[in-house]
Amino acid sequence: MAIHLPFSKLSYWQQIAFSAALLERMLPNYQMFSEAADFGDSQLLRTQLDIIWQWLADSKQVKINAQAQLNKLEEQVPDPEAFDFFGVFPALDVCMAQTSLWQLIQTKPKNKKADVNTDDVACVSRLSHNSVSYYVELLLLQQAEEQQQEVPITQTDIDAHPLMQWEKDTQNELFDFLKFAAENKRSCQLAKEMVLSEGLSNLGIEIN
Repeated sequence: MAIHLPFSKLSYWQQIAFSAALLERMLPNYQMFSEAADFGDSQLLRTQLDIIWQWLADSKQVKINAQAQLNKLEEQVPDPEAFDFFGVFPALDVCMAQTSLWQLIQTKPKNKKADVNTDDVACVSRLSHNSVSYYVELLLLQQAEEQQQEVPITQTDIDAHPLMQWEKDTQNELFDFLKFAAENKRSCQLAKEMVLSEGLSNLGIEIN
């Protein structure tokens, strides 16, 4: 079951912080793929995310060119048809999510009372969720094969898996925190601590 959060209740800053925090959990998936496939520059994605956190902590001092960063990111996007292993799909999700984050930064409202478009933050949320859902489905299929069972994998089975439950809980807790969070460096630190406390990516991969 997809995660549907009322992102319209988050400010522009809070939406960016939410997206950046989810990407902290996704980025190790790209790093692992990059090392295994000898493709892409995972450090570039890491640096981009660091720049966004710096901007969130002090937007008056830190200036960023989102379009220039999007151009750099485009070169790191893998083509799923060029690779024959699962890791390309979560890696692609990372790139798509980071693209949505830069696009979100570009849609800054003209004033604080203006509505903030929620399409990009919702896209990041969905991509993180879908990465886990697809991975869990693969795990369940492998388990069924090992046990020589021909039982169809249902959405209920996927939703009940601990990784899927963790993804939903993390997104909900992060949303609840940021909804009332001050727009400052301390909130950035707390958001990152919240999503990195287990030392694992959203797929359960250990973060180096």
